[in-house]
Amino acid sequence: MLRPGQNIRHEGRTAPPVLRIAGVRAGYGGQSVLRDAGFTLHAGECAALLGPNGSGKTTLLRTLSGVLTPQAGAIEIQGRPLATLKPRERARMVAVVPQRGQLPQGLTARQMVLLGRFAHLSWLGAYGREDYVAADRALEETGAAPLAHRRLTELSGGELQRILLARALAQESPLLLLDELAAGLDWARMVDLFDLLERRRAAGACVLMAVHDCNLAALYATRLMGLRDGKLVFDGPVAKVFTEENLGALYNIPICVLPHPRWGLPQALLASAKGPWSGEKSVVPAASLHAAVSGPESAARSDPASVRGAGG
Repeated sequence: MLRPGQNIRHEGRTAPPVLRIAGVRAGYGGQSVLRDAGFTLHAGECAALLGPNGSGKTTLLRTLSGVLTPQAGAIEIQGRPLATLKPRERARMVAVVPQRGQLPQGLTARQMVLLGRFAHLSWLGAYGREDYVAADRALEETGAAPLAHRRLTELSGGELQRILLARALAQESPLLLLDELAAGLDWARMVDLFDLLERRRAAGACVLMAVHDCNLAALYATRLMGLRDGKLVFDGPVAKVFTEENLGALYNIPICVLPHPRWGLPQALLASAKGPWSGEKSVVPAASLHAAVSGPESAARSDPASVRGAGG
């Protein structure tokens, strides 16, 4: 696991961190929600924030984006203190997909995506050809091009998520902060967008995303962070920290972890639930379940590095 201030090497060169935070405390109305957070992220990393509701995931992302001023601690983006960055400078470095809130009235989807080009506007404040090309490319990448001329008020929740991601991609920033991107998406669209994020990560982007679905995080993240009661309780590679002990303590519920039947990556199942069948001793014998997810094919594909991003 990387320590604050530690660098990694790519092709013989030392790569400075895209994001470094140390001792960060943040909250609302004088009350701290996030406590003593510290970690470092580099280009080519995709870190997933896991944790129960109210654990501080959104507060952390709001603080890193500059929307919320930290009560204490230091935040640096590409070596520059976040507090010293002007809004346009910050937008060139950080792109955000927030949880859906109030959206600008009267805008079309394409106009919304063009707002992501704010940081690149000329001193005249007018969009140029490069801005329209970047916006249209982002719409195409997110599968939202057919929505370009529809008003935001006409879109479904899943369609709005694609537009918000397109806006973030149009910014062309090295750091992407995503707050529950999968919310409102069907499985096909979810896989499309997370495959797109994996391509961006592989090309050198740095991604930090809050995710409720820990199984989705295990398929796409290179690193998992567990946040509970405002504190990081684990941080490391998927294969090391995605354990029954860690997840059970994080969510305060028994968890069973088994290998994915196709890729071998760890996946979590509830080990405590009371459905209509709960009076039965066992619906599926444990031996049969383990046999179904193990075997030669699963064992051959158990290396997480060989299946990174293979969500579809």
